Amino acid sequence: MKFADREQVYGREEYYWGREPNDMAEKTAEIASQANSGITVIDVGAGEGRDAVFFAEQGWNVYAMEVSPNGLAKAKRLANERKVSLQTIEADANDATFPEAVDVVYSAGAIQYIRPENRDRQFNHFKEKTTVDGVHAMFAFVDHPDVPTAPDWTEREYFYARGELMKYYRDWEVLEFEEVIFDDESGSEPHRHAAEILFARKPN
Repeated sequence: MKFADREQVYGREEYYWGREPNDMAEKTAEIASQANSGITVIDVGAGEGRDAVFFAEQGWNVYAMEVSPNGLAKAKRLANERKVSLQTIEADANDATFPEAVDVVYSAGAIQYIRPENRDRQFNHFKEKTTVDGVHAMFAFVDHPDVPTAPDWTEREYFYARGELMKYYRDWEVLEFEEVIFDDESGSEPHRHAAEILFARKPN
């Protein structure tokens, strides 16, 4: 989604992505809570805050990172409605840095904005700023021969090669990995996406 389009969509009263967490956020909470207490999480590409607020509802310390000011404003609003707190960071995933070490790094739909030449640097930063036994939950759109490029894909979004996401975590414990093709009705017309979802833990 282009920045101007995203600002327009996120500037509306209703929540474009809804107000409830997605399955990936719930799975992340299940995995991370098994090994940690007093968890600090950063949601990279938090959108309108539905997943970040869910993490705050688990009692976690939450950073919601998002390039969209309107998205962050709605994340704060949703947090206030749910009577939880979170800290917002306005930043682009392409060159974002973390304010402190965190236990969980979560991203469900933003890492495609990281340009390919910057991926090694960004993933290394994300990993270095993660505590031992910390968890990463990553969703990457992939280039798949059977799935045409979505009509709302922009020139600032970059597919991952199949298996590329796993490459950045070859020195971590991969907890779960899944390849998916799914239908999407967001944007101007129905379409499909191919993606990979990875959960990994930082070793001792």
